[in-house]
Amino acid sequence: MKVNASALRNGNVVEMDGKLYVILKADNIQPGKGTPVTQLEMRRISDGVKTSERFRTTEQVERAFIEENDFQFLYDEGEAFAFMQTETFEQVSVPKDVMGDQGVYLQEGMVVQISLHEGVPVSVSLPQRVILEVTETEPVIKNQTATSSYKPAMLSNGMRTGVPPHISVGQRIVVNTADGSYMERAKD
Repeated sequence: MKVNASALRNGNVVEMDGKLYVILKADNIQPGKGTPVTQLEMRRISDGVKTSERFRTTEQVERAFIEENDFQFLYDEGEAFAFMQTETFEQVSVPKDVMGDQGVYLQEGMVVQISLHEGVPVSVSLPQRVILEVTETEPVIKNQTATSSYKPAMLSNGMRTGVPPHISVGQRIVVNTADGSYMERAKD
């Protein structure tokens, strides 16, 4: 199916020169003068090679047919992650290079959306937010609630992020999976 380059988004899969590419980053650039362009950072699915392409926004690109289903995370297999389809209970292994940096946010029982092309996993979409526990941070300082500065914190998944001064060890926070940033204190 042909689509305009400007309509492509992160996670879409395109076919170029007989090979499939998953889009890691899509930027629509509109210079002050000249033709608007779409800059795509892509990873070739067959061997993981990253490439960058630039298209005019009106240029047509072949988008591959992808089947998307909900899968539940089961466990880490070492070189891959095991998932189970929620309707058919069919299991699929997703290699760690397909997951990329998102693998640290996986939690037991988490439901994700996996894109399959002819039965092969090509990309994984996590929920936008996850709840993690703060395992290590500086102590709370009285009368420092008015400042908007953030302090470093270690989370239960091993990630580091910045949290407001009132957050202490043991509290659960909501983290954005796109960039790992603090969003709010968990409401549980």
